[in-house]
Amino acid sequence: MIPLIYHPNYSCPFPESHRFVMSKFVRLHDHLKKEGVVKANIVRPKSASVEDLSIVHCESYLTAMQDNLVDAKEWRRVGLPWSEGLIKRTFTAPNGTLLAARVALHKGLSCHLAGGTHHAHRDFGSGFCMVNDLAYAAKSLLAEGRVNKVLIFDLDVHQGDGTAAILADEPRAFTCSIHCEKNFPFRKHDSDLDIGLDIGLGDEPYLDVVIETLERLLDEEKPDLVLYDAGVDVWQDDVLGRLDISWQGIYRRDTEVISRCLAKGVPVTTVIGGGYDKDHQRLAERHAIVVKAANSLYHQKL
Repeated sequence: MIPLIYHPNYSCPFPESHRFVMSKFVRLHDHLKKEGVVKANIVRPKSASVEDLSIVHCESYLTAMQDNLVDAKEWRRVGLPWSEGLIKRTFTAPNGTLLAARVALHKGLSCHLAGGTHHAHRDFGSGFCMVNDLAYAAKSLLAEGRVNKVLIFDLDVHQGDGTAAILADEPRAFTCSIHCEKNFPFRKHDSDLDIGLDIGLGDEPYLDVVIETLERLLDEEKPDLVLYDAGVDVWQDDVLGRLDISWQGIYRRDTEVISRCLAKGVPVTTVIGGGYDKDHQRLAERHAIVVKAANSLYHQKL
């Protein structure tokens, strides 16, 4: 079975009516278990320390966040109610992406049942993101010498501003964001490559852009690893989306991205990214699309 990275603390006690669906992580896990994708293939990450995370974040910001001492105005940018459970999951999930990346380097492919917190900046959180797992995994692997070049391929509907800002001076990490241009964040930071899409873009032109861009970057950048943010907020009825991508379009997207990386021998790790839906179970099943696509390709690879 495909290696899956998950921790039970990902879904902490949280207001059910909040726009951010905290229950989606355990719902995703349970849905995949019901579908037979989760068996004995779960790898559980350990919590990261302030020292670990300081490779991409200011230590003062991390300790203030941990102790609930972030300025109230700054905390409003995060948009989440502080709790000990939130802090525990926030310090665990980045290590989940890093662990998933390490597994992918060994196995060729892995899926993290969380991750994609790309709005977190070096010294502040934003847009439901407190710690940037993508930047953290990339910088950690580069520091360890496990890779020489990482491609962050971000297909969340919102631009990966925090990832772009944190990795702006790291030439060994190439950041690509393909997103809806007229959407959050309204002040964007330059990725190495940004492609802003028009509101209402549908499946075929969207897939053309994704495939052409990925093929070009794989050839030009020759990454040792792809961190793939498979946000499902591109879906046509997502509460915060503004694109017009069908469920079938998302499955085709994820299959194309993963298969093209594998065809060129490039290990790939998937993270689930954003997705917003008043129907919490439907959202979890949308996030399962990338895992099911990856699982199918993993078995073909063996």
